[in-house]
Amino acid sequence: MAKDLAIVSGGAGAIGQVIVRALVTHGLGVLIIGRTAPSELPAGTSFLSADLTDDSAIGTIRATINAPVRAIVHCVGVPVAGGVLQAGTDAILGAVNVKANGLLRLVRAADGHFVAQSRIIAIGGHYGLEPTAYAATAGVANAALINLSRQLSLAYGPRGITAHVIAPGPADTERLRNVAAARAAQRGVGVEEVFAELKAESSLGAFTTPEQVAWAVTMLLAPEADAMTGSTLMLDSGRRRGLP
Repeated sequence: MAKDLAIVSGGAGAIGQVIVRALVTHGLGVLIIGRTAPSELPAGTSFLSADLTDDSAIGTIRATINAPVRAIVHCVGVPVAGGVLQAGTDAILGAVNVKANGLLRLVRAADGHFVAQSRIIAIGGHYGLEPTAYAATAGVANAALINLSRQLSLAYGPRGITAHVIAPGPADTERLRNVAAARAAQRGVGVEEVFAELKAESSLGAFTTPEQVAWAVTMLLAPEADAMTGSTLMLDSGRRRGLP
């Protein structure tokens, strides 16, 4: 009998790779969805090429699933396109497409294989709740993702399926370096100065790590996490200032 399955988009990224390994350790088979295969596939995983920005991905993924889907983990990032006064409207629309519509496409592909206590998990970001003028695509797309997750929690609740957003703060990855470079160019300062400022925004003076995000994903698989459906789990090392 096939293992229960976790479907992970963005599984080749810096955070996604750690999530994949944690899910395998948790005893799940993992199907990684992306445009390009990872350089290495860990034991217990497989890869499917599919473009989550297009509806064609729904049928492609659906045809591949051959086991109960215990979890979807949507872990794609969005391109850095500058601040709200500079980012192109196409870039903002594209970010919402890959984040929000990408999650919907995954959910619709897996719908017939969900079981009670299946988890729909989206990796968002704290900019969805704590806006900045410097990261338009991340802020708008992650805010949309949070609203969508709440809608999915309402729609799937009667089936015992829950939906969650994990909102990390910045992690020290290549993508964060790109964000820092964009801010530095806009302000005419050095990248390392911006990088230090980003770290200082945390009450802990720290970045979130991929391992912390993976911990949160596996924690949500526990039965006790049912009560968290529709909620956003802040994993931002103390960056959020607003209430609630």
